[in-house]
Amino acid sequence: MHLRRRRLATVLVAAGVVLAACGGPVEVDVPDLSGADREACEAFAAELPESLAEQMRVDIEPADAPAAAYGDPAIVVRCGVPTPDGFDLTASCETANGVGYFIPDEQYDDQGLDLTLTAAGYEPRVEISIPATYRPNAGPAAMAVLAPLIKAHFTLVDDCA
Repeated sequence: MHLRRRRLATVLVAAGVVLAACGGPVEVDVPDLSGADREACEAFAAELPESLAEQMRVDIEPADAPAAAYGDPAIVVRCGVPTPDGFDLTASCETANGVGYFIPDEQYDDQGLDLTLTAAGYEPRVEISIPATYRPNAGPAAMAVLAPLIKAHFTLVDDCA
């Protein structure tokens, strides 16, 4: 009887490993960047933490993209994104550790929507895409952790407050 349980446990563990490997790397869009922006984004990406909002870092494709992904479904951090739709000098932002993040209006109140945070006042810009399953806590956690890196690597051009 114990041998049967041990075999079943071995089969279940092996199946879990196979299923975990089926997801593969998270595909990220790579923006077209100038030489200086690419350099800044690569330096930023090299310092991104191993975990974000209690999710561990996972592989991305392409592996050399100035980005990172965390968890499943993946929280994705991308560098060098364009100005987000709806962002202008009158847009309001949420601030964490001195960095303002633009959030599209419709995402503020509907916790069932995926969340897109953009450090829109900095160049190059950083975007954090957070699946709705991680709301409400992942947004503030990611903003606070990434703020010092954003301030260290990028230039503030518009105060998003």
